[in-house]
Order: sequence, then structure tokens, then C-alpha cells
Amino acid sequence: TRLWRQAPDCAAAILRHVVEQGPQIYCLAAEPKTQEEEQEVQQRILHPLEWFLFGEEPEAGLGKLQQGSGGSGSQLCGRVFKEGETVYSCRDCAIDPTCVLCMDCFQSSVHKGHRYKMHASSGGGFCDCGDVEAWKTGPCCSQHDPGASVAMETVSPYSLHSLYVELIYRIMNLIKHCGYLMLISRVKDNTYYCVLYNDEHHSYEQVIHTLCRSINCTQTEAQAHTALIDREGRRAVKRGTLRSCQQTKELIKVSGHISLQPLRVEILHSVVMAHQSFAQRLGPWFQQIIGYSVGLRQIFCQVALEPSPDPNQTSLISRLMLHDARLYKGARKVVHELIFCSLLMETEYKRQFAIEFTKHYKQLQKDFISDDHERNISITAISVQIFTVPTLARQLIEEVNVIKVITDTVMEMLWEHLDANHRFHFQGYNSDKFFRVQVIFHDLRYILISKPTTWTEELRTQFLEGFSAFLGLLNCMQGMEEVKRQFGQHVEVEPEWEAGFSIQMQLRHILAMFQDWCSSDDKVLLQAFKECHRALMRCTNQPFRGEANDFYMCKHILHTRPYKVSQEPVSIHVPISRLLAGENLDFTYLVEHPLRCVVLAAQVSAEMWRRNGLSLVSQVYYYQDVKCRDEMYDKDVMMLQIAASKMDPDLFLILILLRFELFEIFNGSCSSKDKVRERYVPGISDVTREDVTMREVIHLLCIEPMAHSSLVKGLPENESHETGLETVIPKVATFRKPGVSGHGMYEVKKECLQEFNPFFYHYSKSQHSKVFNHTFTFYTPPPVPPPFCPLFSSIVHLLSCDVFIHILRRVLQRAVEDRNGLWTEAMIQRALHLTGQALLEEKTQLEAASVEEVTFNFSLKARKTGSEYGKTLFHLLSKMKSLDSLEAQKDMILWTLQYFIFPLKSVQDKEKAERKRKAEAAKLHRQKIMAQMSAMQKNFIKTHKMLYENVPESAALSSPASDITSRVAVGPQQGAGVLEREVLTCILCQEEQEVQTRGLAMVLTACVQRSTVLTQSRGKTLSTEDPLFMPPDLAVGTHTGSCGHVMHAPCWQKYFEAVQNTTRNRLHTELIIDLENGEYMCPLCKSLCNTVVPLIPLEPAAINYAELVGELLTLPRWIQIILAHDKVYFFFFFLNWLSLVLLCYLKALCVISFSPLRPKYSSSIAEMLVVCATTVHRVGLQVAPNEQCPQVPVMAWNTCAYTIQATENMLEEEQKPLFGSLQNRQLAGLKAVVQFSAAQRHRSSQAVVQKHFAGMLAVLLPVPTVEDTPSILEIDFFHLLVGLVLSIPALYQEKAVDLQPSAISTAYNHLHLLHLVTVGHMVQILLSLQGHAHTHTQSYHATIHELAVDQNSLVSYISLRTAISGSTLAESVRRGMLPFLRCAALFFNCLTAVAPPEELSSTAGHMEALCSYLALPSNIFQLFQDHQDTFAPLLQRYKELYKHIYYITVLRYPRKRNRLIDLPEDYSVLLNQASHFKCPKSSDEERKHPTLCLVCGTMLCSQSTCCQKKLEGQEVGACTAHAATCGAGVGVFLRVRECEIVLMASKTRGSTYPAPYLDDYGETDPQLGRGNPLHLCPERYRKLHQLWQQHCVLEEIARSLEVLNVMFAFDWQML
Repeated sequence: TRLWRQAPDCAAAILRHVVEQGPQIYCLAAEPKTQEEEQEVQQRILHPLEWFLFGEEPEAGLGKLQQGSGGSGSQLCGRVFKEGETVYSCRDCAIDPTCVLCMDCFQSSVHKGHRYKMHASSGGGFCDCGDVEAWKTGPCCSQHDPGASVAMETVSPYSLHSLYVELIYRIMNLIKHCGYLMLISRVKDNTYYCVLYNDEHHSYEQVIHTLCRSINCTQTEAQAHTALIDREGRRAVKRGTLRSCQQTKELIKVSGHISLQPLRVEILHSVVMAHQSFAQRLGPWFQQIIGYSVGLRQIFCQVALEPSPDPNQTSLISRLMLHDARLYKGARKVVHELIFCSLLMETEYKRQFAIEFTKHYKQLQKDFISDDHERNISITAISVQIFTVPTLARQLIEEVNVIKVITDTVMEMLWEHLDANHRFHFQGYNSDKFFRVQVIFHDLRYILISKPTTWTEELRTQFLEGFSAFLGLLNCMQGMEEVKRQFGQHVEVEPEWEAGFSIQMQLRHILAMFQDWCSSDDKVLLQAFKECHRALMRCTNQPFRGEANDFYMCKHILHTRPYKVSQEPVSIHVPISRLLAGENLDFTYLVEHPLRCVVLAAQVSAEMWRRNGLSLVSQVYYYQDVKCRDEMYDKDVMMLQIAASKMDPDLFLILILLRFELFEIFNGSCSSKDKVRERYVPGISDVTREDVTMREVIHLLCIEPMAHSSLVKGLPENESHETGLETVIPKVATFRKPGVSGHGMYEVKKECLQEFNPFFYHYSKSQHSKVFNHTFTFYTPPPVPPPFCPLFSSIVHLLSCDVFIHILRRVLQRAVEDRNGLWTEAMIQRALHLTGQALLEEKTQLEAASVEEVTFNFSLKARKTGSEYGKTLFHLLSKMKSLDSLEAQKDMILWTLQYFIFPLKSVQDKEKAERKRKAEAAKLHRQKIMAQMSAMQKNFIKTHKMLYENVPESAALSSPASDITSRVAVGPQQGAGVLEREVLTCILCQEEQEVQTRGLAMVLTACVQRSTVLTQSRGKTLSTEDPLFMPPDLAVGTHTGSCGHVMHAPCWQKYFEAVQNTTRNRLHTELIIDLENGEYMCPLCKSLCNTVVPLIPLEPAAINYAELVGELLTLPRWIQIILAHDKVYFFFFFLNWLSLVLLCYLKALCVISFSPLRPKYSSSIAEMLVVCATTVHRVGLQVAPNEQCPQVPVMAWNTCAYTIQATENMLEEEQKPLFGSLQNRQLAGLKAVVQFSAAQRHRSSQAVVQKHFAGMLAVLLPVPTVEDTPSILEIDFFHLLVGLVLSIPALYQEKAVDLQPSAISTAYNHLHLLHLVTVGHMVQILLSLQGHAHTHTQSYHATIHELAVDQNSLVSYISLRTAISGSTLAESVRRGMLPFLRCAALFFNCLTAVAPPEELSSTAGHMEALCSYLALPSNIFQLFQDHQDTFAPLLQRYKELYKHIYYITVLRYPRKRNRLIDLPEDYSVLLNQASHFKCPKSSDEERKHPTLCLVCGTMLCSQSTCCQKKLEGQEVGACTAHAATCGAGVGVFLRVRECEIVLMASKTRGSTYPAPYLDDYGETDPQLGRGNPLHLCPERYRKLHQLWQQHCVLEEIARSLEVLNVMFAFDWQML
């Protein structure tokens, strides 16, 4: 640093140092080492530069600088937005919609409580916090409040000036390759790089494919290269000699797609690459330096803007702007951010920069149009930051006439599309280039967004000059794309029309803004009208081809030139004529072109132009559509009103008839006028814009109830994208809140229906038809219109002129004479409506003034005109009321006639009285009929008295089943099962069949899936080696659900084969169903299924000798018998023991011990058992199908237990009773799964089942043949109970004997197993309490030997060791046992069909009822006391398990019930969370796609290569990989910035789902398109939770994809 300061030219010395050090830091290897390079550049270059700036240690110098100046001194935030970052705009306070705040500023501003909108930034803008010109109120957040004034520092200004000049030159020259030969000549290194650049023509896949072929890299490496090319704009894909790089370049160019232009590839020397890398790093360093203080920033601005000493050169910043299109994406971002944080942060320098930008505007736009990068990374995007500032925009108009500059730029870009008549013709245009040209119109809108309050002469002059240039553009649009009606033959080639309407849409708000600017100053208005008039007179489109003629009707003569729209060329584009309509001046002869457009629209609607194809239909549609009508159709109507107000009404109507080509018809036959004029326009009638919006909303809601978003789409927006809907909607509509689906809807208030006009001029043909056919079937008198403004008051005389009366008379006369083909009912409706409107107008004028003053005399003319022939309008109406052909219009005819004579109120009163009389008569008629029916019924009972006397009362016959049937499901007191003959109907063949063990199999559709809904340790995987013991955390279970639909097994097999054959050819089938894994859709409800569960009927069982056996088969003896199975044959031991005691009962011996041969299932049922068991095994363990695997029965028992636990969890979560609340399909599926699991012992090897039983029993009892038994802390006891109960019958079978236990043996087996498992689970709960208390002492283990087995001492001891009171401890055990007992009750109910107690059908816990149903003591601690001799040795065995507490994760019981995570009520909180999210595997500042897992709450980086992982040997995205561990493949994610839910079921399947966030109007907002504030809807989130909890995610995905009919596959695995 000292050498630099002592050098004569310090800047040159610094530059030499940078030139020497750059290549020694960057590009030393093929792959950049980011961290090492950053350390080196800081140490060698940047830190010495900071020493040079401050003259001392940078930290010390910075401290002094900030102490003296107060920091950077700017109240502007200036945060540059990244692509996808959420920004906010206040609808109440923002000057225009482009004024936005970043997340942090919004959260700490006053606008948070206002009406705001939020949306994702496209990148390139910056936060407007602190800009007083951007906000009406609250310009600063709490962080950017203006503080004390900042003084200008003096920090070596000359040195800084020189240094800045050299470094800015450095950035510019190095990035654009200037002087690289000089750099190369100084080094001897001969290393080159082959650099691939980004473009917008090639897709990701094409670039990846090209790289794989050209540089021999892997798919993963190619994806990494492509991601960096897209983000940074370029990537070095090859490092080597010049020749090798040239070969790679050629390979890349020839490997591309033949239909696309080749990829841009360049070969750069390593030194050039090094210096470019350093220049890109220098940009952020500049931002850091100039952010230290105002002085540093101002010096930088001065250097950047000062003119070049060379007259042929521009300023430094101008040169950077002009070279922007030649830079790659990363370099552009550096330059743009440098401009944002420097030139745009200071008012004066911002003005100077804006002038420089405007001077080069045309060239910059030319570069952008020829460029292929998006606008958000183009220098032209900065225009929004300078053109939207009101004061700056006016200065640019005055100083450089920016309006003319922009307009001239557009004209030059579109010059090639001008035809010989100097009108635009866009046939064969380049859509990409044309889209870029349209972007220029945005800048014109930005300039005009805020009209001036005061005008200077310079502003007037420059504005009018720019306005003239703009009229030149409109002149090229006037009459463009003319059409002529086709006769005889359909048009061969559809003409181009989209481009013209695209420009029209872009000009929509610009035209309105020009009118606002002109109307704000009288001088400007008058001069602008003159310019418009001259421009219109210069137009030569659609000239008159005939001489002027006289046209006579009703003693009135119109002298005009003929023109037939149906025969002459006509254009729908007449912007200059419509611009004059906006000026509201009385030049009536200017109506010609607007009238032709109205006629053209009417003729197209009448299908006169069908041979002209869809292009003309589309043009007329947009002409009247809400997107264009305010500057097209509405302006044409306004122009007609101007003409009507200044012309004689009779002559005006003659002109209308001539242009509609109805004049000759009305002189003989009849038709009707096509359009009804509209007076709801501010300035034409006495209405406000709010009144207009209110009327639009009423007529939209009269079509049908609508959501808020639909109403917004149906209303025109102003330049600030506001419709004014919020201010009027409460006055005219009531809001109906949405349910768990759908949208909130608005319905029109009844009192507003009086404003309804069935011929509303904005109704389309379909809307008009819908209103008449579905909404309003009754007659609707025309509403009372508002009064005209004085200038337009003469328009009402159209309704009383002679020609108008003549038209009405002709229409009604043909209807009275009933001449078919000359009238239609629609014509009568319009004629009656116009008659009513005229009567209301006359009534209004009579009420406002005396009869003598009123000149409107419609009723008088209606009674007199034609009286000599008896064909006055009144007489014709009188005759029409009796015509049968006009029955539907009779009410309206009567209303019209009565209005001629009586007040309307009397008519309405009369009608009400008539309706009341008819209603009373109908009521009397109904009462008479009911009396007759009652008399006939009594007579029948009296006649057939004997029939009723012989019928006994049901109450006296029998008592309820609950009184005579035991409500116990386990043990010798087991009640009789409710066994009914089950006859079901196949949903495929519709044939009925009874469910029988030896009959044809009936099957239930089912879906088996892995589940983590109940897990207590998310992310843990299920061991596939030994699934015999389910861990207590229920890490991954196997759930089997069913939709409850039944089929014959052969019918299902045929259907499944048909699905396999037909679905394979369907497009993207793999996204809906997985054919390889046996998936199909239920034929009836379209639920996703992958197997079937056979229906197995329950066998009746009679329990005999219960008391006798109970005395002998006690728990100790039962344990001895069970354990003896491993020493001698179990059944011989049991027979010998029992024969000694029951010698006198030999006859009953075999009945007590064994029952006859096990039931043999039919081959059909046996086959379906194998199908279901194989699917459960395959899905649960994720292995290949193998029906001989010994784990098959284990997985069947596990899915039974897990499905029951999931059902119990769902019932408890929803606070529903255990029994009686399940749907029939759920209950049928649960019973089928239990019976299927119980039948597995018949289909599996008995030795295998016996081995499994011994292994499970060893957890509770010492089995000598079983080793390595898990401790009771490592298993789930309900899974153990299900496995033991369903496998114990296998002990009764050996190779030579094929028997099964009797009913009494089964009862005692179930009872003793339940007692053993219950005690084991109680000990498990007690140990978990001990484990969580952390009181593991040696005295505890020593005292366990002396532990008493009665309940009091047990509880007392644990209470002593855990410092928990005895009562609290006992209550904790009861709570921990409750889920186990509830699951056991469900299991034994499905296994035995014994009806549960009534208490279990209520929502209360009812511990006593559960214990009673399961044959357990009401105080479960009583088990210890009842069997103390038996449990004492068992408790001694458990003493070793206490050591495991130290290294086993001990669960609390009852287990935590999982729910989806809690979401904040305000969606902004989530957006704030996402804005601070940083990718864990990427250090770049690019915004990611933060995605929130709603199951565990993890924020993920989705759709990004940086977080991809390998799953089963395949690259997958972060969400897919997370779902595999968090949800066993099932995921529920919230994409925060897109505000939508993503459901995932596997690597290939997923679908979107509405987010549970709604705006104030009850609507979701996917992609944040509307941007309204969003709030959590608890009902919708609860529905989503139930979808996940009930394992319906797969089903929802399949159904949504089935409905969507996927055409383009989405790569879900990369999410």
C-alpha cells in the first residue's frame, strides 16, 4: 500500500498489481475452489485496496468513517430482488402498482395493516422503502426512518477518483474481452478453457444431452454444468490445450439439435478467464465499499457519469449499458446491482443516469430485441425504476422528450410490418421478436402513470410533440387488417389477428392515460383534439365508394353516402376515432368508423360471416371482451352517443338503419334495432365510476353467483390494476362462505334486482341466453335509467321520434298478423323493453317538470300514429295480449298496457292479490284431499280389523339382545357372536352370492401401503430381516385399507387383466397407476387399489364346560402346557393331564380340547388368500413377491395390527366413539383384514407358524429354544398380542395330526394371552416412567429383587423411585394402557363378532366398559394381585431389562398422536420464513424453491440440482428423497412461494392440491396470482390432515390425475 501511495501514478501501480495477482488466484484448476480463491483474493488484492482507501486498517478506518458520517446516510432500502422473492405492494398507499416493498420492510411498516398484495418478483427490481415519491403515506419502515443529515466526507478524493476510474474500466474491459492479447502476452501459460454460454433457445435436457455426448461426462456432471450455466450464464466445460478445446467446441456444435441454432461456445485463455472471474468478484466489493458512506457512493457516481475526455467516447456507465447485451448473465447481474446500489440511491445522480439511459434508449432496446435473454436480466428492465418516478418522468419529457423517444423506438422496431398503405400487416411475424417489442409499451405506460398537476410551457410543448408521434403509431393501426365478407367459398387461410389485438391490449391503458393527461389542461386538450382530427383526416382506410344519396322515411330525409359493411372492406381497429370519443367533443360526422365496427360485431353474431373463419369470430369476441372493450366497444358506443346528442334523432336512426342494412326492410317488412344504447358512462349521464362498477357487478351476479376472482375477471382494470370492486360489492351482494372445498360466492341482493336490464350491452350471446333460460324466467320491466348530462340530454328524443315509433309499430304489426319468418320472440322482447324504457323516461320527465315543459311525448305518438288504420302502438299491444304465441311475454305486455293508463303500483298490488287468492285456493284444495285420504284409511282399518288384532306388539315379544347376550369378547364368558347370513352383490356382474368358506370367493378391493402416520421416530426404516417384532415407535407400518366394494374373484381377475391390457397403451399411465405392482382403479369409485381381500365368514362356536375347565385350566397350568410344547407333543401332554382330572368326562374330553378338522377353504378363497398375503409381504418389506417366504404370515398379522391401530388413532383424533362411528366400508374392510390375517395359519407351514409363536412368546415367558429375545422396551405389545392370538392355533397341529382348538380352548387361550400381554405392557409403561424420571441407581436394581407383586407395593415402589405420587402414577398407567385396550377391543370384536357394551358407543373413555368387554378387572392393577404367584417369577425375569433404559430410547405412553404441523394464521409469516431460507448445500444467492414438509416441518430446497440425492440408485429431488424417509414414500408438502400443496406417493407420482390458505373472499391463490392477503382456513387444513391420517393420499393423487387426463408428464422425482 505504501508503494502505491508513493508511486507517481498510483492507479497504474494498482492495476499492475491486479494484473499480476489475478491469474495466480483464479482458474488454476479445472474445477474452481471457491473458498480458497476467496481467501486468496481477500488477502492479495481486496484487503490491500481497502488499506489504500482508508490509509489504515480497514476496520479502524471504517469505524471512524461511520462515526463521523452516521453510516451510509440513505433512507432508501435499495434491496435488489432475486427471482422468485416475495414482494408487497400497498393498494391504499402506493402511487402505482410498481411501488413495492421487500419482506423485511413490509413487516416493519404501517402498510401491513392496509390492503396489500403480494407476488413473486421476476428479479431485477429493488425495494422502494424510503422513496417519498412512491408512497402517499408511510414511505419509510421503522428501519429506514430518515435520521440526521449526513455530511460529505473527504477521503482522498483524488486517489479515490483515479482508483474508481481504473477499476470501472477494469470491470468493463475484462468482462467484454478488451485487451486480452496484452494480458496473454505477459504469461507463458498455454492453458485454455472451452466455455459454454447460456441461451433461451435450448432446454435443460438438450444441453445435458449435448454435454454427455461431447465431453464424455456423466449425467450428474452434465446436470451440474447445466445448472451453473443457467444460473451464472456460462460454464467452462473443458480445460486443456487450444487444440483440445477447439475439438470440444466442434463436438458441442454438431451434437446439438438439428432444428435449433447451435449452442454458443467460446475458447478463452486461462488468463482472460482469471481476470473475468476477478472482475465479477470486484462488483460485489464495489457494492460493499460504496455502502460504507454517502461520500464514497457520490464519488463513484461522479466517476461513472462524468463525460469521457475523448469526444468519440461516452461516459463509463453508458459504455457499460451499451455492452450489456454482450455480457453473460452473471456479469450482467453484477453491473445491474452496482447501478442499483449507487446511481439509483441518490436523487441527482438518478436524474443524470435517467437522461443517459434515455439518450441510449433506442439502441438499448434494439440490443434487447436481438438478444435472447429474458428482460429481467437486461439493462432495459431498469426503466421501471426511473420512468415511474413522477418528478423524474416530467423532467425527462421536458429535457429529452422521452415519450417521442419511446414511440419512435416502437415505430422503428415495427417498420418492417408496414404495408403499401402505411398500415400494419403482421402476417408471418416473428412471435419472439414481437413479444419483445411489446415490452417497450410498458415504458410508455410508466411515463404516463402519474398525470401532472401543474403544466409548464416546456412540458406542454414536449408532451404534444410526443403525442403527435404517438398519433403516428395509431395512424398505422387505423384500419389495419381489413376483412371482407366471403361469399360462396370458405376462406382458405385464416388471416393473422393476434398481433393486432396484442398491441391493442398494450395500448388499452396508455390511451386512457393520454386522455387523462390531455383533460388535465385546457390548452393541451384543444391542441390534442386538433392533432387527432388532422390524423383522422389523413387516414384513407375504408373509403366511400358511392355518391351521396337521399334516404326518405317518415317524412324525414337523410343525405349521406352509402356503405355496406357486408360488402365492403371493414376493420375493427380504429383507435384514432375512439381516441376522439374520449375527448367528449361534438364532431358528429366522426361516427362513421365506430358505427361500422358495431355493425360488424352484430353481423358476426348473426353468423353472416361464418365463411370468414374463426379469426374474425375471435376478433369480435375480444372487441367486446372485458380485456379490450373499454377502449374499443365502449368507445364506439360513446361515439354513437355523441352523434346522437348532436343529430336529429330521426336522421340518426335512419343512419343506423342504413349501416345495419335494414333501411329497405323497414320500408316494407320489419326487423328490429340491434343495439340498445347505454347511458351508464360518467360524463354522458349523471353517474359516477362507482355507479358504473356497481351496475356491472349486479349484471354479472344476475347470470349466476360468482367468486371474487371471477368478478374481478369480468370487470375492466384501470392503469393501477384496480377494478373498484371492493367498494361496491357489500352494497349489491351477500357473501356465502365456502365449506371445506370450493370458493366463497357472492349472490346479488334481492333489492338490487330492480336494476337488472335483460338487454345489458356487455352481455355476450351465451350470457344473455343463460340469463333468460336459467336465471330470470319472469318478466322484468326495464330499470329507471339515470338522467343524461345537459350536453347529452337530447339523446332521449330517440325514444319519441317518428322513426322509432315506426320501427316499433312494424315489429308489433308483424307479430299481430302472425307472419312466420318476419318476426321472432327475441324481437318482441326488445321492442317491449324499448317501449317500457320510453314510458319510464316520459314518467321521469313528467315528475321533474310540468306537463307544458315536457317535450317528450312518446305516449301521445304511440296512441295517434297509425290511428287512421287502427294500427297505433297501443292498439297493437292490446291485440298482442290475447295471442297464444306470445304467452311467455304476456306479463310484460300487460305491464306495458297498464303503464299507459294506471300507475305501476296498482298493477303490482293487483298481481299480489291475485297470487294470494290462488295460493289460498290451492291450500284449501290440499286440505280437502288430505281429509278424503284420512277417511279412506280409517275405513280400511275398520274393514280389515282382524288383521290388526292378530299382530303382537314388538315390545312384548322379546327383550333387546343386550339383555340376554353377554357383552364379553374374551374368555369363557364370551358372548355369542352376531352371525348373520351375508349375501352380497358383485359390482361387476350384479349377481348376488352368499359368503361361504367352500363357495366362490367374494373379495374386497384393497390398497396396501407403507405408512408412518403413527411413527414416533420419523425417518427410521423398518427392518426387512425380522419383522416379527414391531418396535414400539411404530417406525414404518403396513396399512391395508378398502373402499368396501365387493366382487367375485373371477370377475375381479377378468377386470384386472382387462385393465392391464388396455391401460398400457394410455399416455403417461405410470403417473396414475403402477401396472407392474398390480395397481388398478376400483371399477365403481375409482379408488386406487393393489390387491383384494377375500371375505371369510365367521364360524359359529359354542362354549361348553366353561366353569369346569376354568377351575382346572388356570393361568399357571396353561403356561406349563404351552411351554411343554417344546419338550413333548403339546396335545398329548394336555390330554394326559386332563384325563387324570376328568376321568368321568371322557365323552366330553375331545369336545373340550379339540374340535373337528379345520374348515377347508375353497380353491377360489385359497387363491385369493395367497394373492393378498403376497401383496402385503411385497409392499410391506419392499421385496420381490415370494409366497413361500416364512415372513408372509408375520406381515399379515402386522398389517392387521397396524390397520387397527391407525383406525383407533383416527377415531380418537376425531373424538368419535370406538364403536358405531365407522362407515360401513371401513368396518367391512377392517373385519375382512382381521379374518384374512387369522386364516394365514391355514395357508402357511405349521412349523413356521409355531416357530413364530415361540419367538413371540419368549418375550413374555422363558422359552429355552429361543435366544436373543428383544426386551419388552423394544416391541409394540399390540402387534405382539395380534401375532400370538392368531398363531396359537398352530400349536394344536403336528405333521400327523390335523386338528384345531375347540371353542373353550380358544377362549382360554385368548384370555390368558391377553392377561400376559396386558401385564407386560403395564410393566413397559412403568419402565418408561422410570426411564424418563432419570433415577437409575444401583439401589433401584438391588431392590427390584424384593419387589412385591401386589398393586399397591408396585405402584408405591415406582412412585418412590420416580418422585411421582402413587395416584398420579396409577393414573399415568391407566392413560398409557387406554390405546392398547381400545385396539384390543376392536381386534376381538372383528375376530369374534361379539357386540360391545353400549357405553363404548359414546365418546367418553369408559375404561371400565373396555375392561369388562375384554374380561379384565376394572382395576387393571388387580391382575398383579390375582396372579401374584405367576407374575412374581416373570417380574424377576424383567429385572435385567432395567439396564436397557440407559441405552434404549424409552417412549412415553400413551404415544404422541401425530398431526400435520401447525401452520401460522397469516401466510406472510410463511413467506417470511421462506425468504430467510438458505439452501444447506449451496452458497450462491440465487433464490430457491423453499418447500415445507407438513408432516415434520422441515424446509426443503426443491426443484434444484444442488439438493438432489441418490435413492435406489437414481437421482431424485430433495422432496422425493425426504418423503422416502419421512413418510415411507408418501409426502405432503407446501410450496411456499407458489402457495400450493403437493401430494407425493412415489418417485413417479404426485399431484397438486389446493392450499389451506384463503383470502378474504374465500378463494385460494395458487402461484400468488391475485396477491391478496391469505389466512389459514382450519376446516380445509383439517380435511388435509384427515386425508393424510386416513391413508388417502395415494387415492387422491390417482383420482386427480384420472380427472386431469395428463397430456404432459411432470418429473415428480426431481421435485
